[in-house]
Formats: sequence, C-alpha cells, structure tokens
Amino acid sequence: MTEVTELSKSDIQGRIAKRVAQELADNSLVNLGIGLPTKVVNYIPDNVTVTLQSENGFIGLTTADPDNSDPSIVNAGGQPVGIIPGGAFFDSATSFGIIRGGHVDATVLGALQVDQYGNIANYLIPGKMVPGMGGAMDLLVGAKKVIVAMEHTNKGKFKILNECTLPLTASKVVGMIITEMGVFEVVEKGLAVTEIYEGYTFEEVQKATEVALIDQTK
Repeated sequence: MTEVTELSKSDIQGRIAKRVAQELADNSLVNLGIGLPTKVVNYIPDNVTVTLQSENGFIGLTTADPDNSDPSIVNAGGQPVGIIPGGAFFDSATSFGIIRGGHVDATVLGALQVDQYGNIANYLIPGKMVPGMGGAMDLLVGAKKVIVAMEHTNKGKFKILNECTLPLTASKVVGMIITEMGVFEVVEKGLAVTEIYEGYTFEEVQKATEVALIDQTK
C-alpha cells in the first residue's frame, strides 16, 4: 500500500497531540510517553487542569525552555522540563507504586503496532537495538485509561492490525487510538472508527488499516 497523507510530520504530530488533549479530564493525573505524546501538553485547554506524572519520579511536570532549564529535572525521555509549584520529586519505587496502585487516570503512549483486541506492541523489534519498554508495561496495566497516539502507517505499512505480530507490551489494554486520520475505539465487536478527519473518507481510512473497521461516525 502507499502513504495516505501529504501532511508534514510536524503537522501530523500536532494534529494527533491536539486531539489527544481533548480526551484528558479536568483534575486528572496523566502520564505522557516519550516522543509524540509529550507534545500533548502544548494543547491542553486553559480551563482544564491536568497534573503530569513521569515514571522517573516526578508529579507536576510542565514545559521548560531547553536553553534555560534545570538539568536535574527531565521527563522519562530525558527532555528538559519544569515543575509546577506544589509538584513533587520521589524515588522510582514511589513512582511505580503510584502507577501500579491505579492512581494514574490516563496514559498516552506511542506504538509500533495495535490490534483490534486492544493489544499493543511498542518496545521491541526483533534484531534491532531498542531502549526497552521503560515504564510502558506498568502504565498499560496500571492506568485507568490507555490512549495510543501514533501515525497511522509506517512508511505505508499497516500499524493497526488484525493481530499484532511484534512482541506484545501488554494485552487487551488499549481503549482508544488517535492518528492523523481519525479516532478509533476498541469495542466488543472489534475496532470502531468514531471520528474521521476532514480530507479523508471512510474508504481511505479503511485502506490504510488492516483490520475491518466498524463505522460509528454516522
């Protein structure tokens, strides 16, 4: 298959991050994964209060000027961040106690593959050097809501599949997938598309998706 979008990578990531931000509830505790998910913080509405948690030991993260930041305050991806008044620093045991204890309202992660059953593969490609799963396994089973934020295809190859072929990070945990083409929800009968963005048709979205989609846009 061929690429289905002519948007720039920056436009794609901005579109996805902006839509993800709409899913974050007021007064919620949220973990943003490395890469694209970190951009979500730029689109959180002013009237919504979201407290960001990072598995490397912070609650209350905020954006920071990379050229004028405290080098000891970084997110899980090593990017410079700030911390809000009242924010907290703690050890990894406490951080993962928060995650495993079910106190994180939502986590937003990228993925290599997702399938119709809510399975996700996002940490390993056999034969390639990768940094590992980090806190993803704990977040996927500990967070109350799991949102996958990712580009719809990888150089034209399906990323939303009938069944994941890469090693799973977690099984049957994903509730929602947001790409540059639309919004998808894992439902009892399979994978439903609930929103299709302007410029795309259902047929185009289906062509870029291996699993047969349930159209819930009408």
